[in-house]
Amino acid sequence: MNYNTESANGTTTVQLNGRFTFGDHSSFRKLIEEIRSHESSSCVLDLSGVEFIDSAGLGMLLLARDEGEKTNMAVIIRGAQGQVKRMLEVARFDTLFTLEN
Repeated sequence: MNYNTESANGTTTVQLNGRFTFGDHSSFRKLIEEIRSHESSSCVLDLSGVEFIDSAGLGMLLLARDEGEKTNMAVIIRGAQGQVKRMLEVARFDTLFTLEN
């Protein structure tokens, strides 16, 4: 998984690319720290460039949500497609996150 972050107008946008799996845990932890340092009111995780996610990747999205709740930051998932979108649907992430197309 690769990512780029951008912060503007109180929103941090993270563009994720590649495969999002268990092996990305340490880099995702660093990403969470980076997001936290921006002190934004919302964070958009753009998954349009993610081609595959496993259960560990889903768990990491939940970690981001938990961190957001601690700091009163809304976490929004945007652009999921294909296998990633199906995984989010099966896991009922629509009940935990705001999902955008």
